[in-house]
Amino acid sequence: MSVPILIAADGAAWEARLLAELDSGPAGLEIVRRCVDIVDLVAVAATGQAVAALVDVRLRRLDVDALDRLGGAGLAVIGVTGIDAASDEAALHAVGVEHVVPADASVAIFTDVVLAAIADRNGGANTAGRAYGDPVHATGALSLPRSVAAGRVGTAGHAGHDADNGTGPGQRGSVIAVWGPTGAPGRTTVAVNLADELARLSFPALLVDADVYGGVISAVLGLLDESPGVAAACRQAQSRRLDASTLAGLAWQLSPNLQVLTGLSRADRWPELRSTALTAVLTTARALAEFTVVDVGFCLENDEELSFDTLAPRRNGATLAVLDEADLVIAVASADPIGIQRLARGLSELRDAEVSAPVWVVLNRVRKTAVPGNPATELDAALQRFVGQSSGAMLPFDPAAMDRALSLGKTLAESSPNTALRRAFGELAQAVCGSRSERPGRRRLVKSSRGS
Repeated sequence: MSVPILIAADGAAWEARLLAELDSGPAGLEIVRRCVDIVDLVAVAATGQAVAALVDVRLRRLDVDALDRLGGAGLAVIGVTGIDAASDEAALHAVGVEHVVPADASVAIFTDVVLAAIADRNGGANTAGRAYGDPVHATGALSLPRSVAAGRVGTAGHAGHDADNGTGPGQRGSVIAVWGPTGAPGRTTVAVNLADELARLSFPALLVDADVYGGVISAVLGLLDESPGVAAACRQAQSRRLDASTLAGLAWQLSPNLQVLTGLSRADRWPELRSTALTAVLTTARALAEFTVVDVGFCLENDEELSFDTLAPRRNGATLAVLDEADLVIAVASADPIGIQRLARGLSELRDAEVSAPVWVVLNRVRKTAVPGNPATELDAALQRFVGQSSGAMLPFDPAAMDRALSLGKTLAESSPNTALRRAFGELAQAVCGSRSERPGRRRLVKSSRGS
């Protein structure tokens, strides 16, 4: 039985040759559609007519997002290289095409690579289709493919970087997502000052504004809101041109150890933060900074189910992508009855979103006027009753210090270094990095006894 495949060759010579050879004799491939461009390919892939696609290396708009859409349609993608096989193969791998074959390969080689790609796509043994991209396989009998080295696991159970990038498992940064339920509990305040305190503990830190509803980190720190920031980083990641040095060039350098990647200047630009691109940005950030602190939006609704076009971008996809990548989630709640109620419902949504990272609850604006009796005792009792865990930190309510920091466009450590609120942020940073009993330099998140 023939395997139904699609072709998107953009007029390359190998397409006509392959069609002629397939028509001249029995083969294991059946071309059900010749697509004119990547848009046509994605549309046909969604119909389920084929299980694999052959794409030319020079196909326009072949990027990370296109590969993600094709993969979502269940299609195994095989890249076809040209004369400059080495650079073509590198370009295809850069956008996520794992299986490649040279344009002058025989039909038998094309068939074997397609079958190997389908087997990998279906969860079979990893047959490393990359090996077929070597020019020695262009003619003659097919040799056994090379095996792919098993992906190394870094801290917190995520796949580590390749040795070529110089970032092995022991040199991999951590991602901290700062999230909170609706109602402005102080997510940005926590993210900004936590990143600043981590930097002051001599940890290279990157602060990222990924709030698709109203990111204001640039305004809080007095930075230009029209700077490239996270949107430019996502565009670079979309075409896999993003590396640590490029990411550093897109970020503001606030101090020797603190860089800031500003957010969207307008909320209607949210489609620029695609989940796949943002995931790639965070992967690169791990090589740039010891700690990447990400301010995300409140909403966790998986609105893909509400869209008639399942390939449309999801507004909450950015938030969910960050939470999926995070090594630690800091859930910020306002320290009052309404804030605790919203937190309890929000944590239930976190569980429904299948967030696997540990969650630390941080109560913000702790004050006696909102909670009768001893605030710390009463709030912890309420958390234990409604949430089932204690707080990771309690941040005292200090509007004067916050107003001063906001008016100056500075962090609390710069504007009000001797306040109780600033000291609370310092203790939270120490708990996060585990530096209570160790000097700065520790690279792994340490579970706090006060956390979940």
